[in-house]
Amino acid sequence: MMELVQLTHENIEREHICCAISSNKDVQVLSKKNWLKGRLDEGLVFLKGNVRGKCFIEYIPSEYAWAPVEAEGYMYIDCLWVSGQFKGHGYSNLLLDACIRDSKEKGKKGLVILSAKKKMGFLSDPKYMGYKGFQTADTAESYFELMYLPFEEGVPIPRFRDTVRAQKEMPEGFVLYYTNQCPFTAKYVPKLEEMAKTRNVEFRSVHIQTREDARECPSPFTTFSLFYDGRLVTHEILSEKKFDKILASKGL
Repeated sequence: MMELVQLTHENIEREHICCAISSNKDVQVLSKKNWLKGRLDEGLVFLKGNVRGKCFIEYIPSEYAWAPVEAEGYMYIDCLWVSGQFKGHGYSNLLLDACIRDSKEKGKKGLVILSAKKKMGFLSDPKYMGYKGFQTADTAESYFELMYLPFEEGVPIPRFRDTVRAQKEMPEGFVLYYTNQCPFTAKYVPKLEEMAKTRNVEFRSVHIQTREDARECPSPFTTFSLFYDGRLVTHEILSEKKFDKILASKGL
């Protein structure tokens, strides 16, 4: 069975983070590890397979989650990622089962995770979560689903905060909300900003740097959500090539 390693203040400098395996000097690694260090004392758990690659689960008490959700007493899963090379070995079950055991031992009411109507990048697979007993607790435009796994009957059902339904007016053009929860934003957000500047495209970045601001975000996915003229374009972290296609689709 694969060995699981949990990040701590003592080992975080020497352990790799699965989605960015470069050295600690890399801007992506530095950004993510600094974010993690601030969350460990809040109860965040980063549990990974002892392999070089994406095979990990990251979760935190929902009261400390950087997400616009109301799920008091639950554990919020930031990310469960097992990449293709590790699929078919039961590693997703291994990681999720470890999370379930830990959460029950800590007296949690259940688990909460962000998903979608269909399988999409950066979001949990609704088919797999349903197979594991998760149910849809709430939905938000245009495809987000909040799924939950209660540990006992009669517990309150989690929900999205009203900020994702009563979205405040945004300026025209692109508005990007993002955090350092995902290391990829440290690399790609500056590239997107530079592309927009070069093309003289209206582009405003909102760098969410506190849990309180994350809870007020107009998108359920605070890690990265790009809006255009007030409507969500995508939650998937964009490369320059993908952003170029979006600009072209807008005639920009």
